[in-house]
Amino acid sequence: MAKLTQQMADIFRNNKTIMLATASKDGVPNVAPMGMVILQDDLETIWIVDNYMNKTLCNLLDNPVCAISVVEPGTPPISFEFKGDVTIENSGADYEKAVAFAHSKSDKYPANNLLKIRIKEIYNETPGPGAGSKV
Repeated sequence: MAKLTQQMADIFRNNKTIMLATASKDGVPNVAPMGMVILQDDLETIWIVDNYMNKTLCNLLDNPVCAISVVEPGTPPISFEFKGDVTIENSGADYEKAVAFAHSKSDKYPANNLLKIRIKEIYNETPGPGAGSKV
């Protein structure tokens, strides 16, 4: 597992929307914005509440890996990519916590599933000589 630094955690938590990349079993990519995300206190796990996923959910059922990109605007912007394995839950204590989180935002959110992402690798995406390097 890989663990976010405090700087990475702050950037993650300050993002209103993160970009989640998945791929089908045939390698067809998909990127979708996600707004209902929770970085867990262990700094190794990210939860995403599935309210309206279609292609993303299909991809993860067939190919349970993903990448997440977060950016802190600035000159230069500071950016990181987190890659990890995904498990999907639709029952249990953690799922119920995710439902409560979604409903605290609005009762209109169905909270169909909880995606749990265990971060395996972290990459620097900040422009410059270190861009693309594994952290």
